[in-house]
Amino acid sequence: MNTIDQDALNQILDQMWAKYLPQLKERVSLLEGAAAAFAAGRLSAADRQSANAAAHKLAGVLGTFGLDSGTDLARELETIYSREGSLDRSLGEQLTAMAAELRTIVSSRK
Repeated sequence: MNTIDQDALNQILDQMWAKYLPQLKERVSLLEGAAAAFAAGRLSAADRQSANAAAHKLAGVLGTFGLDSGTDLARELETIYSREGSLDRSLGEQLTAMAAELRTIVSSRK
């Protein structure tokens, strides 16, 4: 790809990022809320499904914008929230830290 094409692609990606950033932040907020609910022992099955869906969507989109570490983190959250049965209570701090790291990753892209 020549420089002009790369510049055009970067501009399109930046426009898409600006357009979808509110949705991305909303999904991260949902994951932060799910982590807090889990830590407090009040994560419902519906909240867990919503967290799983949010993590899945984030995993699918963050790599498009060059945020591969965010994709990996979101996939890990998706795996955790998709597990059958109850989650290990010791995951509370880990889920909170992972959601906070996703917030940092999303916020770091200009």
